[in-house]
Amino acid sequence: MSKMVVFPGQGSQVVGMGKDLYENSADARAIFAAADAALGFSITKICFEGPAEDLMLTKYTQPAILTVSYALWKELSKRHQIDGVKYMAGHSLGEYTALVASGAVDFAEAVRAVHQRGSFMQDAVEVGKGSMAAVIDVPRDAIYKMCDESGHIVSPANFNSPKQIVISGIAEGVDWVVNKLKTENKKAMKLKVSAPFHSELMKPAETRMKEVLWAMNLGGFRTEVISNVTARPFTSLDEIRPLLTSQICGAVNWEDSILFAHRSGVTELIEVGPGNVLAKLAGQIVPDMKTRNVANWTDIQNFGA
Repeated sequence: MSKMVVFPGQGSQVVGMGKDLYENSADARAIFAAADAALGFSITKICFEGPAEDLMLTKYTQPAILTVSYALWKELSKRHQIDGVKYMAGHSLGEYTALVASGAVDFAEAVRAVHQRGSFMQDAVEVGKGSMAAVIDVPRDAIYKMCDESGHIVSPANFNSPKQIVISGIAEGVDWVVNKLKTENKKAMKLKVSAPFHSELMKPAETRMKEVLWAMNLGGFRTEVISNVTARPFTSLDEIRPLLTSQICGAVNWEDSILFAHRSGVTELIEVGPGNVLAKLAGQIVPDMKTRNVANWTDIQNFGA
């Protein structure tokens, strides 16, 4: 039986995340300290104390989730023998965590990079100009068609599961698609997000992030990582920078990533990080996939049970 380890992206954050791990693990405390030193401010304090308004800011959310997820993975893999991990993957921001956990990217460099990524993404579009919405039980081709018919910059941003696709773009375009779906008795929900992520409106962020990524040092893969863009494993270190750049405007092909892993023999998915969104999505994509999630110190203690 093969396993895959996956790491969550933005939206899984909650004030207090990682605090119980920090209190019980010296290695976790060292990871939080390294994050604070790399960033030049206390992401630890924001994780544990908030306020929620600060933790929700993209420039803080991204390094916070990366730090908590990586600390959980380090402690989990130290305390438990996790055999048969064939792939790692992460949803959007979580792809950086997967690359760190795989050995391809240094943690301190990654936490600085995602802080900049969050800032660039937030700055790319004026607040209120863009939006995102989750669409339920509508085929891909129908969503592509509606986005084109809207006459605005709007496109699929996350192919999360057969049941859920997220669209992103200019607010008027997203509203047009949502209203069109509702007239057809389809379910669509606007999301509480600060920017239209994974859309062409993120082009300024992509341009700025390219410089950051090309300055980043790379290591070697201990475990293969599946790319959000291609839904296939990175074939070499040389693919990391261009694919992470493309990921900013491109759609997250999560459903296809899980299907690829399953076809390659993966029968168990372990989500490591705050929340359990990815474990739930895996159940929608591959109903017989065994799933587990590790979100806190108690989950680590109970993992071998």
